[in-house]
Amino acid sequence: MQAMVVHKYGNNPVQKEMMPLPSMNPYEVRVKIKAASVNPIDYKIRDGGLKLLLKFQFPLILGNDFAGVITEVGSKVEDFKVGDEVYGRPRKEKIGTFAEYISVDASEIALKPNKLSFEEAASIPLVGLTAYQALNDIMDLKAGNKVLIQAGAGGVGTFAIQLAKAMELYVATTASERGYELVKALGADEIINYKTEDFSQRLNNYDGAFDTLGGENLDKSFKVLKPHGTIASVSGIPTVKLAKQLNLNKFKQLLLRGASAKLVKRAQKYNVNYEFLFMQPSGEQLNTISNLINEGKIIPIIDKVYGFEQTQEALEYSSSGKAKGKIVISMDK
Repeated sequence: MQAMVVHKYGNNPVQKEMMPLPSMNPYEVRVKIKAASVNPIDYKIRDGGLKLLLKFQFPLILGNDFAGVITEVGSKVEDFKVGDEVYGRPRKEKIGTFAEYISVDASEIALKPNKLSFEEAASIPLVGLTAYQALNDIMDLKAGNKVLIQAGAGGVGTFAIQLAKAMELYVATTASERGYELVKALGADEIINYKTEDFSQRLNNYDGAFDTLGGENLDKSFKVLKPHGTIASVSGIPTVKLAKQLNLNKFKQLLLRGASAKLVKRAQKYNVNYEFLFMQPSGEQLNTISNLINEGKIIPIIDKVYGFEQTQEALEYSSSGKAKGKIVISMDK
C-alpha cells in the first residue's frame, strides 16, 4: 500500500512510499481509508515532541484518525462486516492513517454517521473524543455549568463548543475577529477577543476550563474557576498521574513530577483540579457522538481538504495555527 512516512524525528517532510499492509489480529478489521484528518499531534509526533510519553518504530506512518470502508474482518469480530462504512481513532500503537489501509481494533471504531461524507466523518474522531472526554470524563460537567473553551475557532474548539451546547452548558470561548462569527454561530454564549482582552479579567466562577493552548493561557485559566473547578489540558505538562496510567518507568515518572510541579502548586493555590488529557480511543463514545451528529446537534467544521499527494502541505498548514476548523486529507481527491 502507499503511505506517507517519516524515517526519523525532526521537522522533515513526509515521503510517499510503498509499505506492507498492516498486520491483523482476530479482534481487528482492515479498513480501506477514504479520508483522514490532520491534527497537531501529527507534527508533534513527527518532531519528537511526545517521545517521553510515546515510543514509535521507524519508518513511521503518521495520521491519527480516519473514515473508510471495511475490507476484511477478524474472526473474533462480531459487530462489523465487510462493506461497513466506519470511522475511528486507532490506539497509539496502531496509528498510521495517512495510508491506503489500516488495521484497527473493532472496539475503537463506529459506523460512520449516515449524514456525513467520508471527508466530514474523518474530521471528527480525534477532536470529538478529546472534547467528549474533557467535558464528561475529566470535568464531569452537568447542564447549567459554565465552561471556558480556549481557541473556539480551532479544530478541537469548534467541536467542543457544539458538544458543550448539546450538554446544555454555558460556554465562554476565546477567538480573534476572524473567528468571531464562526464561534457565535456554533452557540458560544460569551466570546473574548484574545487579541484585545484578557479573559481572566472578565470571567470568574467557572466550573471548568478546556485548555488547548498551554503556556500563559493555561496559567490564566486557573483564575477563572470556582473552588474545586477543573482544568482539562491537552497542551500543558503531563502529570505523574498520567505517567502511572501509561505505565511509564520510574525515571519518566520522576521527570514529569518535576516538570508539572509548578502547575500542581498553582492548582493547589487556587483550590482547583488540573489534569492533562491523554485521549483514549473508544468506539462506544464515537457511537454517542454519531447520535448527536445524526440528530443535527453537531456538524463538522472543515477549513480545507487536501489530496493525498498534498499531505505535507496539509501538515504545514496545521502547524501554522491558522486553520479555522479541521484539515482533511481525501484519498479520492
